[in-house]
Amino acid sequence: MEAGGGKERERVVHRRVRRERREKERDAIHRRGRRERRERENQISGIVLDAAIAVHTALGPGLLESAYQACLAYELTSRGLKVEIQVPLPIRYRGVLLDAAYRIDIVVEDLVVIEIKAAEKLIPVHDAQLLSYLKLSGKKLGLLINFHVLRLVDGYKRIVNGL
Repeated sequence: MEAGGGKERERVVHRRVRRERREKERDAIHRRGRRERRERENQISGIVLDAAIAVHTALGPGLLESAYQACLAYELTSRGLKVEIQVPLPIRYRGVLLDAAYRIDIVVEDLVVIEIKAAEKLIPVHDAQLLSYLKLSGKKLGLLINFHVLRLVDGYKRIVNGL
């Protein structure tokens, strides 16, 4: 009786060890995936900054957001990135999906959200707007770009949602 119980305990221990090993492997895969996603997001944000500087250098400040959006989307596409403009952003409220007419200016490679501004200066509500878009879309990285500045680096901001 004792010998059979010992073998059963041994099987239970082996199953637990195998399960823990599988969980560790799965966690390692998830960590690697998150690391690769962060690296890709950082790479994309560098390309976006470079493209935005090119657009700002060519056009300067003073135009409408829609002009900068179209030119930036063209510039990013010409650099080989997948770009979506005016992406609908529904809101889930009390379990119901509502189309509240929100639109994300640009989504790059289904990873990075870009919110374009042509404002005298960025104010805290612009940050809050982009952070809300990130939360609603499930994206992690957002770029707030204000083209109404003399030097674009003064109008560029990274917003992170839980990275």
